[in-house]
This record gives sequence, C-alpha cells and structure tokens, in this order.
Amino acid sequence: MRVIDDEGNQLGVMVPFEATRLARQSGLDLVEIVPTAVPPVCKITDYGRYLYQLNKKAHEQRKHQKGQQIKEVKFRPMTAEHDYQVRKNQIIRFLGEGFKVKAMIFHRGREMAHKEVGRAKMDRLLKEIGEVAQVELGPRMEANILLALLAPKKGAPRAAQPEA
Repeated sequence: MRVIDDEGNQLGVMVPFEATRLARQSGLDLVEIVPTAVPPVCKITDYGRYLYQLNKKAHEQRKHQKGQQIKEVKFRPMTAEHDYQVRKNQIIRFLGEGFKVKAMIFHRGREMAHKEVGRAKMDRLLKEIGEVAQVELGPRMEANILLALLAPKKGAPRAAQPEA
C-alpha cells in the first residue's frame, strides 16, 4: 500500500505491517484513504481528526446545495375566474423562481360525476402557462384529485431573486 505521513509527504509503497508499525511509533493511526486505488492509499493520521474533517467537508457541501422544493397550488372544478387567474399567476411566479409546481384540482361529491369539467380547467391552465412551464407528469387522476407536475422551462426568463 502507498503510505502518506501526517504532513502529507509520501513515504512510498510498503507492506501493511510496516505501515502500521510506523503509525504506532508516531502515536497515530493508519487510515485507508483511497481503497479503490492500485495500490491502496493510506495515511498516518489521528482517526478522530480524520472523521471530523470528513464530517466538516460533507456539511459544507450540503450547505451549498439547493434542495428541490415543490410548491402546491389547489383548484376546484368550479373555481371562479378571478381565483383561477390568481392561482395561475402564483404558478407562473413559482416557476419563475425555479420551483417545481404541483397543480391539483380536487373533486368532491357529485363533482366526481363530471370529471370533464376539472379536465377542461387543467387543459386550459396548461395551455395558458405553456411558455414558462413544461409538464413533467400528468395530468392524471389519483382518486378524486386531478394533478399535474410542472417544472420551469429551460429557456424561459427567470424572476429576479430577492436580495437578502
């Protein structure tokens, strides 16, 4: 195995017994850094400190990731025109901010007998926001809910991000 000391200097390729002996002489541990390399790479270091640094690096990477968030907008088949426009504008705003949007039309009671009303409202919505959204999933019925998953289009202009 290839051995690196605690200062980062390469000690060369040696047998595991000798590498372990060198680590014990310096009061440290022998840690396998890259097990898939040929030969495997090991480092003479304090194992607790090594774990701490790995954890710290992983935490930094997670801190700079943006989690994918899905916004939900709910309709009813008999939603009034003004309310429909408000929700449509919310969807456009969410897509402009880079979020995915789940548009849902809830049917209750006798509305289930006229699913075509909800389907027509969903088709109208998808047609009106077609320039800013791409349909990832749907529209499809799940129990009494007609839903579609929308994502921002690649070439669509994005909304200005608020400065914090």
